Amino acid sequence: MAVAVPVTVPYVRYSSRGAHYFIGRALDGLLKASGLQKADIDGLTVSSFSLVPDTAVGVTQHLGLSPRWLDHIPTGGASGVMALRRAARAVQAGDANVVACIAADTNHVDSFRLMLGGFSQFARDATYPYGSGGPNALFAFITAHYMQRTGATREDFGRLCIDQRANALAYGSRVFKKPLTMPEYLAARPIAEPIHLFDCVMPCAGAEAFLVMSEQRARDAGLPYATVRGSIERHNAFSDDPIMVRGGWLVDQAELYAMAGAKPADMAFLQSYDDYPVIVMMQLEGLGLCAPGEAPAFVREHRGAWDGALPHNTSGGQLSSGQAGCAGGFMGMNEGLRQLTGQAPGRAVKGARQGLISGYGIVAYDRCLCTGAVILGAAA
Repeated sequence: MAVAVPVTVPYVRYSSRGAHYFIGRALDGLLKASGLQKADIDGLTVSSFSLVPDTAVGVTQHLGLSPRWLDHIPTGGASGVMALRRAARAVQAGDANVVACIAADTNHVDSFRLMLGGFSQFARDATYPYGSGGPNALFAFITAHYMQRTGATREDFGRLCIDQRANALAYGSRVFKKPLTMPEYLAARPIAEPIHLFDCVMPCAGAEAFLVMSEQRARDAGLPYATVRGSIERHNAFSDDPIMVRGGWLVDQAELYAMAGAKPADMAFLQSYDDYPVIVMMQLEGLGLCAPGEAPAFVREHRGAWDGALPHNTSGGQLSSGQAGCAGGFMGMNEGLRQLTGQAPGRAVKGARQGLISGYGIVAYDRCLCTGAVILGAAA
């Protein structure tokens, strides 16, 4: 199965435009970059939090599409993996020939606060009425526990953030313009101890999109593409853990690598979901790149810059490019696709033939519920 045409609608800090605008720009980008006509798009997935009250079916009318296969996937950081998996199944089953996978969200001046208040029934009933300000406090609790359990330090988290900022500058991020140093990272104002400013993603507006089709269709269209070599998805894993210390990748990790006929050491890069550095640590462990509890040591020994020992979030990730809602769940997929199709000038990972993309999303009350991962390979 082929994945092609990575499109990013440039992120902006705030926008008075709605999610529909960013979805429309992403679709326009897909059509222009692929040379396809709107009628060629016969499958569609949409991921968005700020699209409400509309869903994917409303988008079809707004944008003049008439797909024969449709899915709405508002699962945040896991949405990119889930969209790819569902689109690939649809093409395999003959339910669609070309599926456009689009994620977009807007960010008005006060929209992020309002979204947090109604994010889930848990948020409405059990946290927000009692003064919870959103995910920062929750992830501070998780981060503090992880640090106590593993010996991780703020410097370990800082290494992730600093390398990603260097990657973002090589990518040409329109949101962050300056390098980040360890003294600046450590001196940043506290948000919810032990989380400080640069441990938090910056909400913004933007969109990401890609196309899924058969390899033959991609070749016929002359499109650079990557292939899906393996994928996994798991929800509500390890729900009995009193504090979140692991994700569902651990359940299905062996199956992922078996599908691809590969092992963790074969991955040329990792594009992980990174709303907070501790979540990156959990993915390093859950995906078998290091043993449980050993991610801090792994980060000390493996520089994550695009030219480092294990290139990680080579576009800067969300921590250094911003979080455009559900589009954050697509960012890693698009960057992995660019790396494998020669579309990453200035930050190309040397000799990359296959890479790992992972997702993590939807905080219901005290933990994330959705996990997934994909191994993409360069076309033969």
